Formats: sequence, structure tokens, C-alpha cells
Amino acid sequence: MPSTRSQLWRDPALPWVESRRACQSRACYKAHSHPTFSIGAVDAGHSRFSGASGGPQRLTPGTLVLVPARRVHACNPEPGQAWSYQMLHVGADWLARLRLESGLKAAEPGAPARISGAPALYRAFCALNALLFSAADNTEKEAAVVAFMGDHDFSVHPALAAAPAPTLAMPTLRGLIERIETEQPEPLGLETLAEQAGLGRYQLIRAFRAATGLTPHAYLVNARVNRGRILLREGLALAEVAYQLGFADQSHFQRVFKAHVGVTPGQYRLG
Repeated sequence: MPSTRSQLWRDPALPWVESRRACQSRACYKAHSHPTFSIGAVDAGHSRFSGASGGPQRLTPGTLVLVPARRVHACNPEPGQAWSYQMLHVGADWLARLRLESGLKAAEPGAPARISGAPALYRAFCALNALLFSAADNTEKEAAVVAFMGDHDFSVHPALAAAPAPTLAMPTLRGLIERIETEQPEPLGLETLAEQAGLGRYQLIRAFRAATGLTPHAYLVNARVNRGRILLREGLALAEVAYQLGFADQSHFQRVFKAHVGVTPGQYRLG
């Protein structure tokens, strides 16, 4: 049986892009979102993509899934099976500027994910990722990412139906999200958020979940994991990262981080 192998690529000279590839992985992810535009490719095996109102979508080899920033999703192998995949993350702000230069519309944060079965797009994506993991210089890698993201109009691929329309007014929702994403490690209680929204606690959970796909607590945990990615890239020690993010201890942080990212914080930092 082939061994499980996972690789991370990133470079301080190109901070707006990060890539990962995994072979024969059985790791499963909790529902989560990224602050980046993400492209996933299935190389072998089958997986289930969740993040659409129509239920899980089965992804086959050669399929790409295009996930805008803040779109809650999860992609896991079928029960008892392994799969191989690639995942590219591109900064949402960087992409928006590039797409504007290219005359193409960038997917807004929270927009529906899209699925592509186009063989040419899959081959182009694989070639790009192979270059990123190679010894090519940063100038060549940057040019390749710019060309790939600018050459392809992702809106032509079928969109997955978005989650139910939000029942929270947009200014209220934005205020809650901003507070969650900037909150210090001290506990942010449900009652505090409900008071800010002018709702009861249960009403808030239902409305927030309808708008984002996650409960307020799950959104807070996801935001801290995304913040953890940044702190790890900055070189902070695991214990310090766990403390800054308000986790009970380093072990707790490691468990939560792996459930969202698929690798341990130590593996991510060294990737």
C-alpha cells in the first residue's frame, strides 16, 4: 500500500500564495473557511465536498473545486478510503487586484464554490503546482501564478448553490464577524454577541449559521486557526501561538489546528 505523504510549499518572497499536496491521505477536516481563494484538485481516489445547500458533492480524479474566501466547506475522502489531492491558496486581496487588471470578475468572499471537470484546466493547475514545488526561481513562480489566475475565467464553471440566504442584516453580520475575527483570547460569550445583534442566543445561532455556514463558536475557532497560520509563518513557538490564540494548552491547539488544516502546527511551520 502506498505510504501517506504530505508536502507544503510557501516562500516569504511570495507571501500571497501557498500550496499543499497530499498522497494517499485519510485525514478528515471539519467544516472551515479560509481568508484566501482556494483551488483543490483531486488526483486519485474520491472525495465528498460539502459546502452547498444541495448536499455533499462527489469529486472524482481530475476534478477541481474553486472555493472563494470565507466560503465554509469541507472535503474528505469517502469512508474508509484514501485519496490524493493538491490545494492552492491565493490571497483574496491580491487576486481581486489581479482579476481587475485582467478584466475578469473575482469571486467575492462568501460566494458559491464552483466545480470544474475540464481536463485542460486540471493539467494547467498540475503544471503550476509542480513548478511551485520545484527549484525554479521566485520570478518564474510569480509569473506562472499570475498567468494561471489571469488566463482562466472561473465563472464559466458550474456554481454550487450557496448556503441559505442570511437572515441577519448585512451591517449586523459584518459587525459580528469583525468582532469575532479581532477578539482577544479572552472568552467571547454567546450572550455578548447576541446582545450586539439584538437577538436571543438561539436566534443568533440560527441566523449566524444560515449566513455563514458555521455557528458563532465554530466561526471563532476557525478564525483563530487562520490567525495561527500567520503566527506560525512568522516563526512563533507553538506554545506562544497557543497562548496568544487563547487555547487551553499546546495539545489543544494542535488537535484543533490539525482538524482544520490537515497537518499539525509543527508540520505546517516547517512546510
